[in-house]
Amino acid sequence: MTQETAFAILKTGANVFLTGEPGAGKTHLVNRYVAWLHSHGILPAVTASTGIAATHIGGMTIHSWSGIGIQKKLAEEDFGRLLENDRLVLRLARSQVLIIDEISMLDARTLECVDSVCRALRRDGRPFGGIQTVFVGDFFQLPPVSNPDEEPPAFAFHSSAWMEVAPTVCYLTEQHRQADAAYLSLLAGVRRGAVTEEGRGLLHARRTDALAGASNTRLYTHNVDVDRVNKERLDALPGDAHVFRMESHGSKKVVASLMKSCLSPEFLELKAGARVMFTKNDFEKGIVNGTLGEIAAFDVESGMPVVRTEDGRRIAAESAEWAIMDGGRTLAKIKQLPLRLAWAITVHKSQGLTLDSAVMDLARAFEYGQGYVALSRVKSSSGLFLLGMNERALQVHPEVLESDEGFRRQSDAAEAASGRLSLEEQTETERQFILACGGSLDPVASKGRKAPRDRAKGPSTYEETLALLNEGKTVPEIADARGLVLSTICSHIEKLYVDGKLEKTDVMRLIPDRLHEALPMLQAALLAGESRLGPAFEKLGGRYSYDDLRFARMVM
Repeated sequence: MTQETAFAILKTGANVFLTGEPGAGKTHLVNRYVAWLHSHGILPAVTASTGIAATHIGGMTIHSWSGIGIQKKLAEEDFGRLLENDRLVLRLARSQVLIIDEISMLDARTLECVDSVCRALRRDGRPFGGIQTVFVGDFFQLPPVSNPDEEPPAFAFHSSAWMEVAPTVCYLTEQHRQADAAYLSLLAGVRRGAVTEEGRGLLHARRTDALAGASNTRLYTHNVDVDRVNKERLDALPGDAHVFRMESHGSKKVVASLMKSCLSPEFLELKAGARVMFTKNDFEKGIVNGTLGEIAAFDVESGMPVVRTEDGRRIAAESAEWAIMDGGRTLAKIKQLPLRLAWAITVHKSQGLTLDSAVMDLARAFEYGQGYVALSRVKSSSGLFLLGMNERALQVHPEVLESDEGFRRQSDAAEAASGRLSLEEQTETERQFILACGGSLDPVASKGRKAPRDRAKGPSTYEETLALLNEGKTVPEIADARGLVLSTICSHIEKLYVDGKLEKTDVMRLIPDRLHEALPMLQAALLAGESRLGPAFEKLGGRYSYDDLRFARMVM
């Protein structure tokens, strides 16, 4: 699928799984879609499965955005705690679009927790509380991980949340990173699980010794190798090292978790001439997580390092903060220079980077997709210097291999369906989506600011329902007047209630008399199913409709 077709599908408000090979333009398309949303006054929630990936896209982790933290299972008391977090409730209520990057590294159980929280806090039984959900990533890359004492992780596409949201698959097929046909063929062979003899010959030709490519970043599969190389190279430089110690505040346990996810080390040793990488975005300075450079000097007055980037800019590094928040309360924060030594980095931390060239040691690859991630970081075979490789480095996860064909077929079907839409149908679908999100139909040159609501085109479908409610009409009367089914009007009422345009007393007036005595029973069933309509419907044996349950949830 081309980027243009995928962009057209995104603008209809469809839930989407945006995938494709590294270099296919997934991040570019996400940025383009975010810009389009902003231009219509719609502010999307941009998140990622890991802190490293979140900094690449200028967002936050999905764990922080949803308030679940490190939990992979939520109890009833957890929902009570989350509902008391006014800032979190407001954040989710206002969200109309949720983007989750690096979906391959998100455990299925975590995705189900996010889904449950969205439904509960938005009081909307639809998948993810009715938010347009955009999953972005490539399952051929690094898979989710779990601690030894946890259940084995599962891919996000195995979760019930994924199945219920049923995303339209947009499998990008254009290539914007690698221009080397032979190298592209090699990477495609890894994805198919069948590397040809020609591909193996290309890899063999790129084998080198430890002295080759000395100026290039090195990728290793294990932290111990990264630490060893960085220390050896630093020690070889003349002069004394400048040591920068991380400051920390807050709970020791939370601080420890924060330090583990931070790319900057607790003790950072630097010398003039040291190769470094920035570990935090600073868009005002024009740097992102992954910007490479060299320590040019240390400021005489402040003692802070000055970095000369690969494009020749000189940037004075300043201390940065990383924090874990709970609503408006800071649980823990750390402060350190946003730098790390970068003669060597792990394959894991390289995901998302594009390198002109790199030295790789894949002789001890141990995880599916690890070799593929490393090999796809460089633009062509001429930029590859291979110290070693085992057979595991060429293996991809068998579950992903099996599912990929299905994703490709679904993408082809989506592309064909999109092609059958006329320009008028596409435009009208986009228009309805923008209005449903409360956006402006006329694009505005906003920089993240919400545009004023466009009313020149008439009221939205929700406002039409609200106007009839204000006239005192009942739900059946409104459905009849608008030519819509009852369930659609009920969903309008829930949206209006979540947006604060209806009070609880207004909703109580609309509840049928037959339901009033049954409300406690319906609400108990909802709580048992984490406020989801499906489990509550089944628990009650289908005796009450989804609309009945929706009303019960609104007045819980």
